[in-house]
Amino acid sequence: MAEPRLIFVYKADSDLFSRVTDAAHKILSPKTYSCDLCMLTHGWLSERRSWSDFIRALPVRCQFLHRDQLQEDFPQLEVELPVVLLLTDAAPSVCLDATAIRGCEGLDDLMALVRARCLQPQYSRAQPHA
Repeated sequence: MAEPRLIFVYKADSDLFSRVTDAAHKILSPKTYSCDLCMLTHGWLSERRSWSDFIRALPVRCQFLHRDQLQEDFPQLEVELPVVLLLTDAAPSVCLDATAIRGCEGLDDLMALVRARCLQPQYSRAQPHA
């Protein structure tokens, strides 16, 4: 059995032009920026330290993808973005959908939802993954 992992998928593309455009959009018009996951987990230029610390302490591996990368890795998967998926042997399943992420008022809300909805019971008591 493969080790389960969480896949966080941003509602943005991975190419340089998209990243620069997204950063500018986030700074100039944050209320209309479309990736709620990015708004919660990143400042204007980099990942928030509390988010990085949280991810490192989780008892499962984590992977981060952009919209175009998700389409490459899982072309059959149709989900509204942003999303957090739990990947097991079977297939990826949604553990946090776009509505749940959009409803977070801050990073603490997102981290609480990840703990509550994305960690399988056997992993919630495990030691952090190195």
